[in-house]
Amino acid sequence: MIKNDIKITIMASEDLENIEKNISNFSNNTWDFNTLVDEFKSSNSILIVAKINEEIVGFSGIKIILDEAELMNIITKNIYRHSGIASQMLDFLISYCKDKKIKNINLEVNIHNSIAINLYKKYNFNEVGLRKKYYNKIDDALLMTLNI
Repeated sequence: MIKNDIKITIMASEDLENIEKNISNFSNNTWDFNTLVDEFKSSNSILIVAKINEEIVGFSGIKIILDEAELMNIITKNIYRHSGIASQMLDFLISYCKDKKIKNINLEVNIHNSIAINLYKKYNFNEVGLRKKYYNKIDDALLMTLNI
């Protein structure tokens, strides 16, 4: 774990440009860069980046709707996966939501993504439903929520 070396901040436009230039280092078939750009421009979204020195090693975001938040993604650079970065970003977002008096954080996760499901369960997210064939019209999405 590299906890002390990580700095988490709100995403800036330069960070978005950096992610675009290094997009191949963030392989994941469940998010799209154009969607990330749209969310960056949205007044309802809060996007964050995790950095070691000035290198972006992860990013995440939530969309706030009234008194609830939707976790849009947690993406870690390929070479830094399984090093605690996703947990630190989730800690940051949960604290942010508590400060803003958000009541729930909701998300969907691919039913086959046991690593992410275990992370969310560690943070006391509860399974609340299932969306059939949500991902690529093939894989189901597990719906989870955290009551804050």
